Amino acid sequence: MYRIRIADADDEETAETLGDLHRLTFFDCAAMPQFELGTWWLAYHNDDPVAFAGVLTSTYARNSGYFSRVGVLRRHWGRGLQLRLMRAIEVRGRRIGRDSIVSDTTDNPVSANNFIQAGYRLYEPEVPWAWSHTLYWRKRLR
Repeated sequence: MYRIRIADADDEETAETLGDLHRLTFFDCAAMPQFELGTWWLAYHNDDPVAFAGVLTSTYARNSGYFSRVGVLRRHWGRGLQLRLMRAIEVRGRRIGRDSIVSDTTDNPVSANNFIQAGYRLYEPEVPWAWSHTLYWRKRLR
């Protein structure tokens, strides 16, 4: 059984857990996020944290959240955790009055397919913020 919970990233133990999950899912391929920024969620299997996701206020899309990072431990892949974490981010976004959630993927077909399955659409931002081959995603919340 899996549970999704909002994380208190200001708590030292929680921030350490987020950092550990990031290292175990991204290795050295991505910079460590500043967990004190934005809102973060943890997914637990029983009492063990097995996945995380975060959203920041977008600096590129008006009144939008930026789905900044998601990581799922390999042994828990295929159980819909990324989709459940995305839904948690969307629920909170609606609750606080966001117009949309935006994100991007680069060379990651699994995540791209999860965005499609979750109802996100490809779009072209006015100011692209990543590489030339990056895919940009948006889901309207209203």
